[in-house]
Amino acid sequence: MAGFRGSADTVRDTRGFATKFYTDEGNYDLVGNNIPVFFIQEGIKFPDIIHAVKPEPDREIPQAQSAHDTFWDFVSLHTEAQAHVAWSMSDRAIPLSFRTMEGFGVHTFRMINEGGETSLVKFHWKPRQGVHSQVWEETQLTAGKDPDFQRRDLYDAIDAGAYPMWDLGVQVFPDTEDETFEGIDLLDPTKLVPEELSPVEIIGTMTLTHRPVNFFAEVEQVMFNPGNLVPGIDVTNDPLLQVRLFSYIDTQITRLGGPNFAQLPINRAHCPVNDMFRDGFHQDAVHSGVAPYRPNSLDGGNPAEADDDSAAFIDVPGRVEGEKVRELSSSFDDHFSQVTLFVRSLSEVEFEHLVQAYTFELSKCYEQAIRERQVQCLADIDERLCARVASNLGLPAPAPRSAPGDPEPSPALSQHRGTWPVAGRKLALVTGATQDGVPEAKQAAEAAGLVPLVVAPSGGTGVDRTFLTAASIEFDAVLVLDAPPPAADSAVEGRAEDDAAPQLDPRAARLLGEMYRHCKPIATTPEATSALSYAGLPNKGPGLVSAAADAAVTKLAALLEQHRVWDRFPPEGGGDRS
Repeated sequence: MAGFRGSADTVRDTRGFATKFYTDEGNYDLVGNNIPVFFIQEGIKFPDIIHAVKPEPDREIPQAQSAHDTFWDFVSLHTEAQAHVAWSMSDRAIPLSFRTMEGFGVHTFRMINEGGETSLVKFHWKPRQGVHSQVWEETQLTAGKDPDFQRRDLYDAIDAGAYPMWDLGVQVFPDTEDETFEGIDLLDPTKLVPEELSPVEIIGTMTLTHRPVNFFAEVEQVMFNPGNLVPGIDVTNDPLLQVRLFSYIDTQITRLGGPNFAQLPINRAHCPVNDMFRDGFHQDAVHSGVAPYRPNSLDGGNPAEADDDSAAFIDVPGRVEGEKVRELSSSFDDHFSQVTLFVRSLSEVEFEHLVQAYTFELSKCYEQAIRERQVQCLADIDERLCARVASNLGLPAPAPRSAPGDPEPSPALSQHRGTWPVAGRKLALVTGATQDGVPEAKQAAEAAGLVPLVVAPSGGTGVDRTFLTAASIEFDAVLVLDAPPPAADSAVEGRAEDDAAPQLDPRAARLLGEMYRHCKPIATTPEATSALSYAGLPNKGPGLVSAAADAAVTKLAALLEQHRVWDRFPPEGGGDRS
């Protein structure tokens, strides 16, 4: 969201997650993010957060990053942003793939059934592939090697028939007068409702079976608007959502050159529409009739008023009373309790990554006062997090202004839980010139639903990557079928002075080293175990497998069900969160 066009896909940032439903009652747009809470509680602050996170105006850098003074100056002062900041400092802000990313409607919406009964709901997209992220070094390598990585991954998966799937679910709440649930104000977009309190009920599944035919026509020109509603779904008085209902239309008029953007094929409703709107810039419809108004007699009274059986959108009627003032409910004042809940719901590995992210970002700030102010916010969130970050920054850990609460952790907020399908995950088959064992390994990989890619010294029949073109970032696991010696072109990579005659191609050694550091499963056949030693890696340990090709693939697939081998590098503290 922060980067300009052309910035790398894998930077630490929030991702938008918008879906257009083409229904027989008109288009419905669910316009959200991959993070369930937002930076701000009211729309008037939108320009502020955008100005704060974008490149600083005097230098126009840094690009696509929040690691700079203006961002941290704003969020440390405007503390309602702290919930979203914690999510964006977590692994959720560096997703492995669009395919392994949750989506959220963020706001609370109102649903109405045929009997006129209403409920409040929050929308969730749950990836069938599981919620997975990259690690920090991996994101940096990816940005340099393939800045289009996530888009390429999505399109490649569709082309390979590994169709990405998301289940659409809703959390349902009683539509009470105070619009709260378990003490949580449902109209506050910086708050979420733990799934343990209100489970997500699955109501449908989205499967991506095709990619765009023309990127400009179908992606650049698509228009999303939270005001595109269909019967049965209505908005609430969430102050941020109310401003979005205006701002999206205003943006589209400017971005797409006039008011008729809804006539573009990608935005056009798949049902009859007669709204009597005419003319204006980029009008390409040829309207008939002479009376674009109602009531009229010149066009026979058409369009006629819909009858009771027709599905027209009608706002849920509700009584409105009270003074019109510019202020938020006192229930919006709590800026820290949900951040504490999120931090204490993370696994120990996720917590370590959170510490590293805060440390990295704040170390990029020039102003000492900004660092100190944000560290104070961390003290108000979680004293252990504050102590670790403050120590890393060389600052004293301040006392909290008020003691953080002790919420019951929400396991649903952690990515590190359960097992997930491995279909579509990519397996590197590293081999030498002979390619011994490749057919057996490929057959086993395909049977497990993995996508095998053969990596060899040079191109040729059956080779998908060469040592020159392969990169660790594109593989989820690796099987070394033999230990290939340096190829003729390996000298271009350079060699260490104390390793003038390596026994393993240095590019293969680098691939193994990076995958080992990134906690990815690694297997070797018995004939290739020397490759690990040549690469300076141990032969045994978590996520290291030695077996015949077909058995090795089976073991790798089992390891990939948990995404990575997190116990390869035990986090500081050994899991003690006290």
